[in-house]
Amino acid sequence: MYLQRRNRILRSSSAIRSLIAETILTSNDFIAPLFIVEGENQREEISSMSNYFRMSTDVTVKEVKELWGIGIKSILLFVKSKDELKDNKGTEALNPDGLMQRSIKAIKDACPEMIIMTDVALDPFSSYGHDGIVENGEIVNDATVEVLAKMSVSHAQAGADFVAPSDMMDGRIGAIRKALEENNFTKTGIMAYSAKYASCFYGPFRDALDSAPGFGDKKTYQMDYSNRIEAIREAVMDVEEGADIVMVKPALSYLDVIREVKDAVDVPVSCYNISGEYAMIKAASKMGWIDEEKAILETLTSMKRSGADLIATYFAKDAVRLINH
Repeated sequence: MYLQRRNRILRSSSAIRSLIAETILTSNDFIAPLFIVEGENQREEISSMSNYFRMSTDVTVKEVKELWGIGIKSILLFVKSKDELKDNKGTEALNPDGLMQRSIKAIKDACPEMIIMTDVALDPFSSYGHDGIVENGEIVNDATVEVLAKMSVSHAQAGADFVAPSDMMDGRIGAIRKALEENNFTKTGIMAYSAKYASCFYGPFRDALDSAPGFGDKKTYQMDYSNRIEAIREAVMDVEEGADIVMVKPALSYLDVIREVKDAVDVPVSCYNISGEYAMIKAASKMGWIDEEKAILETLTSMKRSGADLIATYFAKDAVRLINH
């Protein structure tokens, strides 16, 4: 049999496949999300996120040093606020001595070169569990944006390198950029959750922070998963308002959106390999249905191949270990 071209030649050995691989994962691709709780020497496994933990600030500092040591250069911080500190205005989010602010300072003191990104949204601080202020059963936009801008400045004052607004309120990127500029935080970046969909895959994350909505859902501000063009519009608007990085969240069910956004903007694109995606792989692996290590690398590679420059993932540490193996 004569063939002018045999494509299998380039697949015939591991060495050849590595030589011509189009998409290569490295430790530089990952953002490691971290959940912080009050107290000392606290390390609590999240029941719905096997082998992932809430940690007190002192333990988090040790974790950050370990992450830096294996080549991970960026972390994304979330804090679990005590119930008694929650209200409808997210007051605790602005506390200069709050858990987030103290944690930023402690991490910067211990590992100054680590890039600290911080979650900016009201749901961890809200008595309603929503990302914004609630009035008459409605999550109001403009009043929420005012608080988010102040929250961002507070994080910058503590030493955050990037603020990462995850709320999906209209106009918040422009307001945050303006607030940072007016307070002379001209080196603080914004990683905007530009296309954050109303997904069923957030459940384990809400367990981690006890931040599930107390009523209704988040569909009036998070995006409808049926929509693609809307995601492009949101990302382009965020860039115009001053975002340095835009994000698509979740990742696995939205690889097409990651590619579309990557083609539409001229800033780096990140994606968030979210808690439900993590939990699915963990659960299927526990049942013996898939090989966990292979699934980690295949799914993360698919995200980078789709156009993501950065991947926030709970598998960050595992992935670096596998890559370097």
